[in-house]
Amino acid sequence: MDCIFCGLIREATASWVARGPVACAFTPLNPLAPGHTLVVPTLHYADVFETPPEVLAAVTALVQRVAGAARTALDASGVNILSASGPGSEQSVPHLHFHVLPRWVDDGLSTWPAGRSARHVTGDAGARLAEALG
Repeated sequence: MDCIFCGLIREATASWVARGPVACAFTPLNPLAPGHTLVVPTLHYADVFETPPEVLAAVTALVQRVAGAARTALDASGVNILSASGPGSEQSVPHLHFHVLPRWVDDGLSTWPAGRSARHVTGDAGARLAEALG
């Protein structure tokens, strides 16, 4: 089954902010703020876990460019960069994507989790990550 983002890219029906061979950016149908932009790899990769490092680098470089454009073109005082990967993350579309959400002081939005995870792990989680990274 084809994903919605692949369809938009193939059919060129999105409201494009930027298009490239490796990464592209478009505005969502229901933006959360003026300038809200989705940045995705042009080819299909479900999430951060399966995206090749060089593709992820190109996508994040475009995220940075879109964030800078939001600051200069929209006078945003900041941005939130949001992404979810994998079934436990509430990922809504199984195609890697980053939301670049322009922000302004007192804009009425809150994007930081209000609580703490109910999940507990044994031992020092940071040390376990460091060991896994080798």
